[in-house]
Amino acid sequence: MKSLSAFQLGDIQLKNKIVMAPMTRTRATNYIPNKLIAEYYEQRASAGLIITEGTSPSANGLGYPRIPGAYSDEQIQGWKGVANAVHAKGGKIFVQLMHTGRVSAKINMPEGATILAPSPIQTAGQIFSETGMEDHGMPKEMTKDDILQTQEEFVYASDRLINEAGIDGVELHAANGYLLDQFINPKSNQRIDEYGGSVKNRNRFVIETAQKVADKVGANKVGIRISPFGVYNDLQSDYEGVEETYIALAKELKKIGLVYMHIVVQEDSFGVMDARTDRQLNLRKAIKHNFEGPVITGGNVSSIATADAVLNDGFDLTYVGRPYISNPDFIERLKNNVALQAPNPETFFGIDAVGFTDYAFA
Repeated sequence: MKSLSAFQLGDIQLKNKIVMAPMTRTRATNYIPNKLIAEYYEQRASAGLIITEGTSPSANGLGYPRIPGAYSDEQIQGWKGVANAVHAKGGKIFVQLMHTGRVSAKINMPEGATILAPSPIQTAGQIFSETGMEDHGMPKEMTKDDILQTQEEFVYASDRLINEAGIDGVELHAANGYLLDQFINPKSNQRIDEYGGSVKNRNRFVIETAQKVADKVGANKVGIRISPFGVYNDLQSDYEGVEETYIALAKELKKIGLVYMHIVVQEDSFGVMDARTDRQLNLRKAIKHNFEGPVITGGNVSSIATADAVLNDGFDLTYVGRPYISNPDFIERLKNNVALQAPNPETFFGIDAVGFTDYAFA
């Protein structure tokens, strides 16, 4: 029952140690979070912490159709409605800031937006759009000015989300092959300046961005998500120095004082590695040891026993992904030992309430 006890995260108290993981659901028409999205998160407010779907701090980061942004007045008003709905139910919510970088196609982006990446390397494979599957677009290699501008966009979005919309905090999405992760990974980052090459240089963009956001809104309101060994979105899963890279990152983020690190377990989401292989687990433990602050991680959590098992490995909070899609009352089902409903993958990326807010409560 350890997972159902309260936890102090920065200056907010979570009522349990279960975190609803960020999941893209594509209901944000015109990139604006709406009343349907507010209802979706409100339904799931019994989670200790909700981390929202990936939300772009910039028009340049809107690589998928109908994902929300956090840079316009309309978007911030939308997020205010979400925050109010979740808080009215006693919940806590962080918005995940996700700049898609090279994981994009021009057809998905607003007019005038640019596909940006550390290096001009096109993502292999295709991406979905309103009209079907499309090849990923060729990205523009970011100049120093692009880097500074993008960092300022993260700062601006974070400030408005927290200080105008009333969101409890932000999570920087440095996982799963999106822009921050593209700088970390040597397959997508082949720069020869201070942002590429060595571990220190590949981590630099992430560390600078985290520092700037923390300086603006307070480090106790900023978390980060990472995915060591990830292959999603055409990254290199295993490369020389992968452990060194993430341990170095953890040490630097400790200095900044981020409120948590959130580590994706590969096997959960994308079937790459066994969640408990020694190498994955050992790296997660090394990150925890070097970061010293709270760590969120997972491992196919579907019961109190499986949630507690994650915590018993020495971690602080456990994330739950797909079961939260189809079980808005996930916590109550755990407490009362009620069977979980299976989600319908056909409606993961829909446009309306079907498969979004219409799953039954127990």
